[in-house]
Amino acid sequence: MGKKGTQIPVKEKFEDNIEYLIKELRIGKNFDVIHRPLEYGGRKFAMFLIDGFASANLLLLIMKEIEKRKPEDFADNPIDKLFKTFIPHVEVNTSDDLEEVIAQILAGQTAVVVEGGNQVIMIDSREYPIRSPQEPDIERVVRGPRDGFVETIVFNLALIRRRVRDRSLVMEYVQVGQRSKTDIALVYIDSIVDVEHVKMLRDKLESISVDGISMGEKTIEEFVFGRNYNPYPMVRYTERADTSAVHLMEGHVLIVVDGSPSVMICPSTYWHHLQHAEEYRQKPIVGVFLRWARFIAVLASLFLLPLWYTYASNEQLLSDRWKFIGVKDSGEIGLIWQFLIAEIGIEILRMAAIHTPNALATALGIVSAIIIGDVAVQVGIFTHEVVLYVAVSAIGTFATPSYELSLANRLFRVFFLIMVAILNVPGLAIGITLWIIMLARTKSMHTPYLYPFIPFNPQDFRIMLARTPIPLKNTRARMLNPQDATRQSHK
Repeated sequence: MGKKGTQIPVKEKFEDNIEYLIKELRIGKNFDVIHRPLEYGGRKFAMFLIDGFASANLLLLIMKEIEKRKPEDFADNPIDKLFKTFIPHVEVNTSDDLEEVIAQILAGQTAVVVEGGNQVIMIDSREYPIRSPQEPDIERVVRGPRDGFVETIVFNLALIRRRVRDRSLVMEYVQVGQRSKTDIALVYIDSIVDVEHVKMLRDKLESISVDGISMGEKTIEEFVFGRNYNPYPMVRYTERADTSAVHLMEGHVLIVVDGSPSVMICPSTYWHHLQHAEEYRQKPIVGVFLRWARFIAVLASLFLLPLWYTYASNEQLLSDRWKFIGVKDSGEIGLIWQFLIAEIGIEILRMAAIHTPNALATALGIVSAIIIGDVAVQVGIFTHEVVLYVAVSAIGTFATPSYELSLANRLFRVFFLIMVAILNVPGLAIGITLWIIMLARTKSMHTPYLYPFIPFNPQDFRIMLARTPIPLKNTRARMLNPQDATRQSHK
């Protein structure tokens, strides 16, 4: 059996090629792998394809056209005649490697083996199963396009190409997985992007040696970026074509994985995960308000519970005016255990909501919020204050645009709570310090994760804090080291 990197040249004898393909493709065992023997113009033909991928109408048209040929039409170099003249289709290629032929058949192409030919003709007759593009659930906007990415790489690349009609837009093809042979595209604008970023990603992808990409783009992230013990995402995920186009024109590189509706934006910082398309679909001043409201929500999701727990455990830190912040009745169990139970309970509810049919989602919310929550307070498991602050923190978590970032922030919220429970007031200071040091030391493709805060860049920091009007945004972020740093049009 051929392995990755090996080549099996097309043999001179027609029957030998057919025998090899039948054996390797398990014809007879696989009901969806089709071998169609044919004969045209006095020559033997054989067609290999995957049922469900091939367009029957296209193949029927090609077969009718070849059927018209006479023996003399194939007298000299039948492959050349078929490739250049007789096959009425645009996407046609040839291969002299049977291992490549098998890989392309399994990817959905149709292989035509011709008696007397020294190559195999590959016809891209694919018709992938596809759902219609819909607005992504976690990146909705009030105004804006509703077409989101789907699970088919060709359609996703077309959505990007539709929005970026630059001649320097490049879509490189890479195949990963010795058995899955997953199609991946590196997408970038080569007149803007830092070529080192492209080379780094290409080398990382080509060095992946694994049977298959089990979890799609997430598996790719783990291989390319590592840092498996750091919960913070090293790339930004998006299912929106307009968001992808904006980042391309900033100088980012996209990784598009076949079978996944999410596109990876590289490199990314902490602040990239806090941006949302809605900010740029409104007036600049409204966009600033939305961005700051989101910042406040994220800060609340991280620090509200640890701060309140610190003050509730040390009421001497509060002046008389702020005494109401403390807890009136601590309940039957300690506050730290209440927080931990609540955090685990919210996570269980989130998982239950994912697995609950839409028709029952409302009933689940009523049961969890009214029945369980109210009874838990009455029996003393939770205090009213704990329920209030946990709910506000949860809302801040759900308001975080990046799902991956919200999960990482939740883990560190629990870490801060545990540090306060162990070391009291110094625990909070130590926990936050360790958190900042970890983020400051984190890099995504040699790009500091907290840039432009650490290291500090005043111009990019201002753009990060406030949604800048597009006509005034004339430069690209310096962290990306773009070849063309200006956004002015060149004539």
